[in-house]
This record gives sequence, C-alpha cells and structure tokens, in this order.
Amino acid sequence: MKHTAARTYRAAHWLTTRLQESLAEAKQRPDRGDISTTTVIIWVAAVTGAVLIAGTIALVITKYNGKLSGL
Repeated sequence: MKHTAARTYRAAHWLTTRLQESLAEAKQRPDRGDISTTTVIIWVAAVTGAVLIAGTIALVITKYNGKLSGL
C-alpha cells in the first residue's frame, strides 16, 4: 500500500510541476506554436468519421456474413 501511495504522490507531483511550468512558459511566450483549436476539431472529426465508417462496415459484414460466403 505504501508503494502505491508513493507512486501516486510522485505522479501527482510531476503532473502539478509540469502544469506549473507550462503555465509559466505560456505567460512568457504566448505564441508557442501550439496546435490551433480548429486543427484539433478537424482531427477529431476525421477520426470520429473513420471510426464510424469502420464500425458500419464491420456491422454490415457481420450481419450479411452468411449470405456473402457464397460469392
């Protein structure tokens, strides 16, 4: 139990430190070349679309698998 608590503390400490460093850097250099919000939205939409298409294809193949086996 002690080992898990120590690892959790170290992870939380690292995360907090990293967040503070990032915020300090953002104050010093507002334009750090980060990915724009628009780019993130486009990527999320593209990945979501790809997952939906793949899921639909898998669903159709599963549904009609027996009927397609004679082709």
